[in-house]
Amino acid sequence: MTAREIMVPPHLQGYPGVAFGGYVAGVLAGRAEAKTVRVDFRRPVPTGVPVRLTETADGGSELTSGEAVLAFAVPAERSVEAPGAPSWAEASAAAEAYRAAPPEGSVDCFGCGLDRTPDTGLRQHCGRVPGRALVATAWTPGPRLADAEGMLPPELVWGALDCPGNAAGRLLGTQRPGAVTASLTATLLRPVRVGDDLISYAWLIAEDGRKHRMGVALASPTGDVYAVAASLWIDPRD
Repeated sequence: MTAREIMVPPHLQGYPGVAFGGYVAGVLAGRAEAKTVRVDFRRPVPTGVPVRLTETADGGSELTSGEAVLAFAVPAERSVEAPGAPSWAEASAAAEAYRAAPPEGSVDCFGCGLDRTPDTGLRQHCGRVPGRALVATAWTPGPRLADAEGMLPPELVWGALDCPGNAAGRLLGTQRPGAVTASLTATLLRPVRVGDDLISYAWLIAEDGRKHRMGVALASPTGDVYAVAASLWIDPRD
C-alpha cells in the first residue's frame, strides 16, 4: 500500500472547518481502481490539517488521522440511472427560486454557498423543477476551477454530485437542516470542460427515519449525462 499526506485547503469547506464532502470523495475515488466508486464517511475531515491518504489492497483508498479512519473508497457497481434532464430554462428558473428563498441552515459551502462566485465555488443552487420530482440548477464553472487542460478536475465533478442530493432531501423529502453526506457512489462518464454550461439535478429515491437516499446527475443542456451518483444523507440526532 502507498500513502502520503494531504491537506484540504480551508476554502474547500462544506460546514465551517469541515472539508467539502464531494471534494474529499473525489480525491479518494481518484486513487481507486474502478469506474464506479463508493465513498463512505466515518468522521468529519478537517480543513487546513494534514491527513493521510492511503491506497488499499482491495483497489480502494482511505483517509486517516492517526488511528482514526475518516473516509474510505471501494470499487462499486452503478445502481442508478438518470431520468431525462430538465431544460436549461427550467434549471435556471429553479436556481433563481432557490436563491430567492434558500432552505434554513445554508452555510458558506464550496458546493452550494450563496456567496460563492463561479471561480470560488460550484454554485449548486438546486431548486424545485415545477411539474417534475426533481431539483436542479444551471451553472457554468469559472476559469479558475480548470486544470492545466481546461477541464473541471474529477474531484470537482464529484463535488457537483454532492450538494444536489442535500437539496433533494430538503425540498422533496423530510431531510432536516444539518444533515451530512454518509456515502456517495458515483460514475464519471465523460470529461467536463470548464466554461461549458451545465445542469445538475437530483431526485429522491427513498427515506427511512434519519436516512435519505437520492440520485444525482450532471448533464449538458442537450441532455448528455456527464456523471451520475447515488447519495445517502443522514439527519443529525435529536
